[in-house]
This record gives sequence, structure tokens and C-alpha cells, in this order.
Amino acid sequence: MSQNTAPSAPRSAGPNTDTGWAAGGTLFAGVLMMVTGIISIFEGIAGIAEDEVYTRVGDYVFSWDLTAWGWVHLILGILVGITGWGILKNMEWARYTGVALASLNIIVQFLFLPYQPVWAIFSMAISVFIIWALITTESRTTA
Repeated sequence: MSQNTAPSAPRSAGPNTDTGWAAGGTLFAGVLMMVTGIISIFEGIAGIAEDEVYTRVGDYVFSWDLTAWGWVHLILGILVGITGWGILKNMEWARYTGVALASLNIIVQFLFLPYQPVWAIFSMAISVFIIWALITTESRTTA
């Protein structure tokens, strides 16, 4: 016997679909933001507690005191971690804040590049992925 069912409309593969890589990417972006935030908190605490943790750079245009860099990383890490938690809880404010903080993290890591080059490049790449994941998917809530 044949079934009389209406064919379903194909889902578009545009930038605002919640399928495949992008859907899993949003969840993964939230986890990455929490992990990156925690690592930045530790990085900040290390810079505040002991300046000798990082190698001193000679004549660098953006050479702040390492304690100041520690505070920057600590505050940014707290904000990134909280935003990552908000993304995992599917809060709308967290998506927009996540894009802004990931962009800010790219700038901060670029300026911190001479002190920790490997981690800075890795963190910038993670932030690019986070931005992509957050802007390519719709909210996971159902209407």
C-alpha cells in the first residue's frame, strides 16, 4: 500500500540553519569559551602573583607591566567563562556578548603575543571558531 503524505520542504543550507557543524559548533563554542575563560583566569592570576612567570620583552610597543596584563587576563577570563556558561544555557545575551568577547580576546592575545606566542596564536584560532559558530546558527530554542 502506498502512503499519502505531503513531501516535506527541503531545509535550506544557508548561513542561519541549525544543522551539522554549525549546530554542534555552538555547543562546542560554549564549552571552549568556558575552558578559555578558566585558562585566562589562571594566566591572569599567574601574572598578578609573580611577574617572573612570563619572559620580559625588550622594546615592545604594547609592553605593559605584567601585573597589568595579569589583571586584563583575569577580568577577560571571568567574562569569557560566564558568557560560555550563558551560551550553554542558551541565553540570547550570551551569543552577542560571546562574539564581542571573542573579538576582544583576539585583540588581547595579539597584543600579548611576545609573552606567550604559542598560546596566543592558539587562543586567537579558538576565538575565530567561536565567532563563526555563534554567528552562523540560530538560537536553539524552539518557538
